[in-house]
Amino acid sequence: MKILMLAPEPYFQSRGTPISVYFRLKALSSMGHEVDLVTYHRGEDRTFPKIDILRIPDLFGIRKIKIGPSWAKIPLDFLILLKSVEQLLKKRYDVIFSHEEAALIGVCLSKIWSIPHIYDMHSSLPQQLVNFNFSTSPMIRNLFNRMERFILKSSSSVIVICTDLFNQIKEMGFGHKGVLLENFLEFETSPLTEKEVMRPCSDFQSRPSKIVLYTGNFQTYQGVELLLEAVPRVNDRHVKFVMVGGTPEAVNRMKSRASQLKVLPRICFTGQVDPSQIPHFIQRADVLVSPRVSGTNTPLKIYSYLKSGKPLVATDLWTHTQVLDESICVLVKPKPEEMAKGIQYALFNEEAKKRAGAAKDMAQQAYTFPQYKQKMGQVIKNAFRSQPPRQVKRA
Repeated sequence: MKILMLAPEPYFQSRGTPISVYFRLKALSSMGHEVDLVTYHRGEDRTFPKIDILRIPDLFGIRKIKIGPSWAKIPLDFLILLKSVEQLLKKRYDVIFSHEEAALIGVCLSKIWSIPHIYDMHSSLPQQLVNFNFSTSPMIRNLFNRMERFILKSSSSVIVICTDLFNQIKEMGFGHKGVLLENFLEFETSPLTEKEVMRPCSDFQSRPSKIVLYTGNFQTYQGVELLLEAVPRVNDRHVKFVMVGGTPEAVNRMKSRASQLKVLPRICFTGQVDPSQIPHFIQRADVLVSPRVSGTNTPLKIYSYLKSGKPLVATDLWTHTQVLDESICVLVKPKPEEMAKGIQYALFNEEAKKRAGAAKDMAQQAYTFPQYKQKMGQVIKNAFRSQPPRQVKRA
């Protein structure tokens, strides 16, 4: 099929939704579909056979596009609309496939051109307002709630990335459209050696050290500050912490906080790295951590952590427990002292290693590329059902 995909993101950058887009494209390409990706002017050209990247023009001089909702995205999304209309006028497509807020554009265009629409629901749009401190206005939240319901009602098929989102769309009466497609694929390993990748932390490499690894952005909901506050409570001075990710501004902010806590010598901040380098950091680590403190989406890194066979410490919140339990990881309350206890348990207790082994066995069976493609096939099949079940009215 010929697919018009709308991604209101800087594709490709090493962050949540662009990573998801990358693997959607990989699967669709391997299935033989042709995809024209309409996306922002920023990002790397990472593509696959039968995939074309169509960028909007750089009319506004916007260089940084932060994660989550922002005012800067409004003019950029308008250009996404114009570029999409241009494509639809000159080429025939079988389906429109939209990510995040671009689904509003996608459903409107799908109605005009009478072709099915697939909504890739990476998160709840109203919830993003809270997670990223964008707005507390009841009027704007109500607007986003209405927009989300309109998108779900108007879409032929819906991808959700975690159980929480699937439960949400079921409660709204759209569960028959949904396919749970978790972001469990991984990038191929960088050709760089582990020693080359770990060079920013060479001081840790030159002496016997246990390594605790965090990967991801430094947004507040990720709980990076919680992890920093746990560091002085981990008594063994040979335990070092490697923090992979974060913009230069965010890294400087966290370095300042680490300095206040008098733990900066125990922490290596690498800054942002290519996703293909992450497996090298995971390979070197002794324990992996996910200290997230809010939100309900499952972190992307959880799946690669599970596949690694390394002990994992995560906060005992729904964002994690919809995938994790005590049989495959160490769950802790989102408090610095509990995080520290969990890290020490994962480092020095044989039971933690057994859980890591069980996690690896489970992940190797449940999270494979053939299963990913099978689910993507179901998404497309849903989009072309002629008579979807009627919605159930709820009290």
